[in-house]
Amino acid sequence: MLRAAGAVVWRGAESSPEVAVIHRPAYDDWTFPKGKLKTGEHVIAAGLREVREETGMTVALGRALPPVHYISRGRLKRVDYWTAQAVADDGFAPGEEVDELRWLPLEEAKRLMSYEWDAGLLRALAVAPLETVPLVLVRHGSAGSRNEWTGDDALRPLDTDGRSQAATLATALPAYRPEVLMSSPSARCVQTLEPYGDAYGGEIRIEPLLSEESQDPHKTPALVGDLTVPAAVCSHGKVLPELIQTLSGKNVHLRKGAFAVLHKTAGRVVSVERYAA
Repeated sequence: MLRAAGAVVWRGAESSPEVAVIHRPAYDDWTFPKGKLKTGEHVIAAGLREVREETGMTVALGRALPPVHYISRGRLKRVDYWTAQAVADDGFAPGEEVDELRWLPLEEAKRLMSYEWDAGLLRALAVAPLETVPLVLVRHGSAGSRNEWTGDDALRPLDTDGRSQAATLATALPAYRPEVLMSSPSARCVQTLEPYGDAYGGEIRIEPLLSEESQDPHKTPALVGDLTVPAAVCSHGKVLPELIQTLSGKNVHLRKGAFAVLHKTAGRVVSVERYAA
């Protein structure tokens, strides 16, 4: 299956937003910015890159929209989309791939779009709040075998696969611009967040309540749930399912290196997404 990613970038008041639509001369169509994943690229990183390349905007992602599936040159293609807001704008530069960008109210955009699935994305845009605060809950990357490690388990480091997962995570987290980085004291958890922290100057806050030994069914959810700014929190497979269940009511299990994004508004979780490393 072919994979691509993009975003519906919006601005203005949440009650009456405008969205960015682009014209592609090669197809003579109006659509949303999107493009194919590069080899080894995380789908979220691809979405950020494609929006930046086609519009000049660096965006922060909101909640995911329903993926679009269609046949392209005889093969099934899936395109993942998110709501997004610009956090920086270098200005639109017309080119061979995209020669025009327009900001339009939703109804005008629906009439202009060349594909019904794009109109469907606009309908999905309105079913939940646009202004949300992301909470990214990360399970630490691969760290070898607990049974084969002879030292203090808290010191067990990421293995080669785990370091690769941490590097990939560092390409996806900019989508959510976490202002707080929080981790279990275990080395493998801290190391999972370090590539992002090193790249973006974020200090990792160590919290024993996120550890397997010190987690608490009341204090740990309160610690994480009280965060009011975008945050990334790294913990363990024995901690995260109960934490996510308490915060969102959803039953979510994560493989090593994977993460869940909980979108909150007014202190309430309105969307839960799960992503592989």
